[in-house]
Amino acid sequence: MTDPQPSARRRQPRGAVIPSGETVATFDSYAEAQAAVDRLARAEFPVKELSIVGSDLKSVERVTGKMSYGRAALAGALSGLWVGIFFGLLLVLLSPTSTTPLFLVAAALIGAGFGLFFNIVVYSLGRRRRDYTSVMQVVASSYAVVVSVELANRARNVLDRSEG
Repeated sequence: MTDPQPSARRRQPRGAVIPSGETVATFDSYAEAQAAVDRLARAEFPVKELSIVGSDLKSVERVTGKMSYGRAALAGALSGLWVGIFFGLLLVLLSPTSTTPLFLVAAALIGAGFGLFFNIVVYSLGRRRRDYTSVMQVVASSYAVVVSVELANRARNVLDRSEG
């Protein structure tokens, strides 16, 4: 019996499964774990066998400021401006005319106007539920460098040599 999709089973995304193997080093920051992998790469270690696994994940929201109608309007106008410039350039490329600069400026202004109006409406509807701006990210408490059991001692030796 033949498998109708033999490659579908083999091409499972690498990030979808927690990697198995042995932890060769643990770090408090991602940058430190990354530096360890860089040291292993410089030592000609087969880096395809390595994974950095973050543990004890936490969602961190950093408040960046107070939201107001002015901020909402400015943010909407700026994002709309970029969208307007993009579509203006796209239309200019598809049908170049002698009024290209005017057309581009008009598209940018129309985009900024729509963005401003849209953002003020959205802010008005959600006002008092969220009167601040923030940035959200997921961070881990520790980061482990994991490698297959067969290569664990070799990885530890390389990392020990490079620290000394």
